[in-house]
Amino acid sequence: MWRIRTYFQAYHPIVHSILFGTMMARVASGMSMPFLALYLAREFAMSPAMIGITIGIGMFCEMIGGFIGGTLSDRFGRQKIMMTALYLWALVFSCYAFATATWMFLLLTALQGLCRSFYEPVGQAVLSDMTTPEQRYRVFTLRYTYNNLGWAIGPVIGAVLGMSAGAMAFLVTGMVYLGYALVMQRLFKRFDITNLQGERKEVVTFRKAAQTVLSDRALLLFIMGSIMGTLCYSQITTNLAHHVNMQFAEGVTLFAMLLTVNAVVVVLVQLPLSAWAEKRTPLETIWIGNLLYAAGNIGFAFAQGVGMMIAAMVIFTLGEVLCFPAGSILLDRLAPAEMRGTYFGTQNFKYFGTSIGPWLGGLVLVGAGASTLFLIVAVVAQIGTLFYWLGQRQAGSLLKN
Repeated sequence: MWRIRTYFQAYHPIVHSILFGTMMARVASGMSMPFLALYLAREFAMSPAMIGITIGIGMFCEMIGGFIGGTLSDRFGRQKIMMTALYLWALVFSCYAFATATWMFLLLTALQGLCRSFYEPVGQAVLSDMTTPEQRYRVFTLRYTYNNLGWAIGPVIGAVLGMSAGAMAFLVTGMVYLGYALVMQRLFKRFDITNLQGERKEVVTFRKAAQTVLSDRALLLFIMGSIMGTLCYSQITTNLAHHVNMQFAEGVTLFAMLLTVNAVVVVLVQLPLSAWAEKRTPLETIWIGNLLYAAGNIGFAFAQGVGMMIAAMVIFTLGEVLCFPAGSILLDRLAPAEMRGTYFGTQNFKYFGTSIGPWLGGLVLVGAGASTLFLIVAVVAQIGTLFYWLGQRQAGSLLKN
């Protein structure tokens, strides 16, 4: 009880609410979005190509929307942008249940991507605003843990709501987001956090934000490093599945097992590893994480049995746990206080790696085989470390502590 009380006393109520609310948002999204493709095919006989375009437009909007949402939060305040995103998100998910035409799904999926791209950087900026530098690695680690918990729980519920009830899953998701929005609105009304957003020496415009980002060579190098990371990670949910299905007799079952191992390891080791990583610089943490990424991919390349595949996934997941929070910490330390939203928004450009990774990996898989693919991915992870190292050299002493 003492440890639980200490945990809740360590952070502001809004920090706890964002962490828990983010998990509930992931649970809600997990109930419906993984089944969107099946829903469109079953209920509307939409072609695979059209389904791909519909889902892809959401990813594209999420990639470009982070910078827009983050910049708007720096200009108009975190609360306004977060609340707008949450209420619009609730409306979008509810409208999925009543959509009947292709253009409606295209519009709703684009808006869903924008809502997420607005919420994510603003939520991280608020967490940064309301914690001390010493607390931030632990808070970003908790956020990542809650994200994974939500994604693990949501699809289980969605297997019932999304597959049997159809449109009902989207209505339930919309209601969860609405409830989260109402809670946050009440908390923002009770606790005024506008004075924590950093000193606004001048109005943050899109032109100023773009000029600042494009002139910050350290930030651009960090973005390149994160793109390398997501390019590696994207192979897990796409080309690894193809490799496992071709290489092993019960490939589908094994791949499902590997995803479960990934989720369980993230939840189990997140906090112990964060305590270890807090004593090191973010660059050291990313370097070790990318080495583990490489070791895991080498394991995928040469694994001959189920046990070796599981071991490779455990090692890969340890790298994942180290890299993701450390990347957020680097941006937090690099960003001027009055432009945290903008800088966190640039994180969404990493989804470029998610977009091209499956395609590039598929070309290598078909042309040269799985072993070559995963060995190349191991090298790409080290290129990501190089970009982060160059970025720290550009940033100087700001990131060395």
